[in-house]
Amino acid sequence: MEQSFTTQHSFTVISNESIARDLWRMRIASDVAQTIRPGQFMNLSVPGDGSHILRIPLSFKRANADDGTVELIYAVVGEGTRRLSHMRAGESSTLTGPCGKGWRLPSADGRALLVAGGVGLPPVMAVAQLLKDAGVSFDAIVGARTVDMLCQDDIDELAQLAGADGQVVVCTDDGSVGKAGFTTEHMASLVAEHHYGEVYSCGPTVMMAGVARIAHEHALRCQVSLERMMGCGFGACSCCNVALVQGGYALCCQDGPVFDAEEVAW
Repeated sequence: MEQSFTTQHSFTVISNESIARDLWRMRIASDVAQTIRPGQFMNLSVPGDGSHILRIPLSFKRANADDGTVELIYAVVGEGTRRLSHMRAGESSTLTGPCGKGWRLPSADGRALLVAGGVGLPPVMAVAQLLKDAGVSFDAIVGARTVDMLCQDDIDELAQLAGADGQVVVCTDDGSVGKAGFTTEHMASLVAEHHYGEVYSCGPTVMMAGVARIAHEHALRCQVSLERMMGCGFGACSCCNVALVQGGYALCCQDGPVFDAEEVAW
C-alpha cells in the first residue's frame, strides 16, 4: 500500500471511555477519516501541558469516510495518554496523518490468520475489516495477560467480521478467560491444521518475533505492525529505527509501521 500524504487535521472528541484495565476507546470526528488506511497511524496533540511537545502516535480500529469518524483504542501508559483519557466529548485538538504504510492484501490464495496481542488488537481489527471487504476469509487469535485486559465487545465484533466460517481464539497467559497460554502456541496449532495464505500480526515485539518464526517455518508470508518510539512521525528525528536482515535500518514511521516479517532483524 502506498503511503498517503501526511498533513495536519483538527479533531473533536465524540466519546472517550474506559473499556478494560488501562484501556480506553475514543471516537473522534476528523477529516483524516477520508484518507487514512488500515495499518497506518496518526499523531495526536494532547492539550494540557505545554512542556509536552511530542504528539502521541496511535493506530486505529476503524475509520468511516462517510461520517468522518475514527475509532481509537489506546492504553494509558504515561502522562500523555493519561491526559488523553481525560479529554471529554466536545473538546478539540490537532493531529497529523495519515502516517506510515499500512496493511497489504494477501499475495497468495488461502485464508488469512490474524494474531493480536495486548494493545495490538486495533490495527488487527482494521485489517480484519479490510479482508472482509475484499472477500478474504480469516481466523484470528487474540491474546492478553489476563481477563481484565480484554474488551469482550471487541472480541464479539472481530467474531462478526470473521463470520460463520472463521474462528476467533481467545487466550490469556493465566488462563482466566479462553485458552491458557501464549498466542504463538495456538498459532502453531492452527497453522498445522489449516492452509493459510498470509499472516497479519501486531502486539509485543517478543510475540511478533515468535509469530514471524512460525510463519517462516511454514513458508507463510507474514506482515507485522511494529511499535517504536516515534518522536515526530514523519522521518525527521530518526528515533524509530528498525534493524533489517539485509543490514542497515528502516524508519518505522515512514517505511512501516507494517513490515514484511522476513525483512526485520528480530
